[in-house]
Amino acid sequence: MCPRNVERDLRVRDERIQQILDSAITIISSKGFGSTSISDIAKAAGISIGTMYHYFRSKDEVFAEVLKRGQLDYGQKVSELAKEQGIPALAKLHDFAASWLANPINWAYTIMLQSARTTETVPMEIRQAVTDRFTANLQPLARIMEDGQREGTVVQGDPLKLAFYFVSLIQGLTLQRAPGFEIPVSIEVDGLMRLFQA
Repeated sequence: MCPRNVERDLRVRDERIQQILDSAITIISSKGFGSTSISDIAKAAGISIGTMYHYFRSKDEVFAEVLKRGQLDYGQKVSELAKEQGIPALAKLHDFAASWLANPINWAYTIMLQSARTTETVPMEIRQAVTDRFTANLQPLARIMEDGQREGTVVQGDPLKLAFYFVSLIQGLTLQRAPGFEIPVSIEVDGLMRLFQA
């Protein structure tokens, strides 16, 4: 097989996997982990159940991969933001909150994260991995909080706790944006930032 075909096949495979994962986010967050079957995910992705099994062995595997990719991507973005030089901490926090709240799928992702940590039917290894990644992803935000405290712009307190409160608040606001059930109150990032401003 020529290299061009191998590259094309890999690209098609990656696209199909992403299609499955994107479909899984919406269907699992809407129906719940326990009520979603692998055939529900296949149907939402527009593929046959046989094709689905070509990519994933189980619903648990799909669920774990959605969460892993999302948390690793999130962690990379917040780590890069924490390392950026010459940007005040409050501006970093503002940008982070604005980008999270602007993403129209984050309500579903937030539901999946909470389900993974609180639903007994989710395998323990998935629950633990999600919790570990969530905790690790607080570290770069805690560094931003600490930088802001040194700048005199962020309220005093344990930076890790402040990071936890910040993320929890953003996730809670995100949940209010579930399609068809939005709360008719505008979310103003500037108002959110005042809660953490010194």
